Amino acid sequence: MSSSNSQSKKAAGKDRFEGAVQAAEIVREYGPFEGVERIHGVTHDGHQVWAATGGQLVAFDPATGKSTRRIDVACDAGTAFDGTCFYQIVEARIDKIDAATGKVLASIPAPGNGSDSGLTWAEGSLWVGEYRDRKIHQIDPATGAIRRTIESNRFVTGVTWVDGELWHGTWEGDQSDIRRVDPASGDVIARLEMPSGVGVSGLESDGAGLFYAGDGRASKVRAVRRPKAVTA
Repeated sequence: MSSSNSQSKKAAGKDRFEGAVQAAEIVREYGPFEGVERIHGVTHDGHQVWAATGGQLVAFDPATGKSTRRIDVACDAGTAFDGTCFYQIVEARIDKIDAATGKVLASIPAPGNGSDSGLTWAEGSLWVGEYRDRKIHQIDPATGAIRRTIESNRFVTGVTWVDGELWHGTWEGDQSDIRRVDPASGDVIARLEMPSGVGVSGLESDGAGLFYAGDGRASKVRAVRRPKAVTA
């Protein structure tokens, strides 16, 4: 194989792995929220957006931006909702929280043992980002047992599934993006680059055309347009 052919194939492989790149289309910004310094996790209950803020889960109406409810619970990383309960990363565990009462019903060990980041619910499993180890774990929500692990090539923050697509946030230095990855290989299919200085922490889809991205440096959540499906 010639040197030029080898370099071309390496370049093509890198382009494929990095995925199709475009600037994130931020359609709305929410916050700052009273008494909140930064956003640690984000989820969506079908109507409202919820943000983990350290000591409270804060809900707001995405149509008006107004806060609608607060639940006093420890919440220092990713958040998920299964239709009835919230799941919340707290240090090295994941708490299951009754959405109606705010009561913690159960706890399981988090796979990253304290280095966990994003969290989402899909198809009967929790999907947990492990930040610096650049991994996403599918775990049993009852026991915390790891069912499988997906490798990334960036620090993993928020995680979400929508229409069979796996997306996760990244945050390294002043650069963040929201990327779709192949759940089988971990290859990057598409990337939405956030503005410089914006650190994506939590991430969740509304199940339709928007992502909600928490800002790990500010008391803000941003609605980002989800692009049309890209074939892997």
